[in-house]
Amino acid sequence: MARITVTVDGVAYQEEVEPRLLLVHLLRDRIGKTGTPIGCDTGNCGACTIMLDGRSAKSCSVLAVQADGAEVLTVEGLAGPDGWHPMQRAFHEEHALQCGYCTPGMIMAAIDLLKDDPDPSEDAVRAGLEGNLCRCTGYSNIVRAVRGGARAMRDAGAVGDR
Repeated sequence: MARITVTVDGVAYQEEVEPRLLLVHLLRDRIGKTGTPIGCDTGNCGACTIMLDGRSAKSCSVLAVQADGAEVLTVEGLAGPDGWHPMQRAFHEEHALQCGYCTPGMIMAAIDLLKDDPDPSEDAVRAGLEGNLCRCTGYSNIVRAVRGGARAMRDAGAVGDR
């Protein structure tokens, strides 16, 4: 067993973990962050995307011990005291989901995309979300939501923030 310290959504946790434990399982099973779904368990679908030290990462392809000392932000940590994060709100307003399974990962990947391109074109959004799969929507509403969320974040001065 290894003892790790990881900060998740602003709260520090000390955990004893087996070296083979995946970060997604630590988040869901030990810490209770069930908003991060387990999709494929192979890093292919992106449903489990979180922010790890400020950049998106597929938590099913990161060992919990690799996150020792890291800052993790989950979709549950995005909302602030005033309610939903602008990107969460945009996904809701644009109906950018059907079953919703991919939505947390899409939102987290979108926020990471906006750090490098705060005003992405439709093509840039599609390229930026390439590693996140949706089996229901056809992506049009997702692209609209990301672009709308980007506008809202720019208007709020929040691009580059959570």
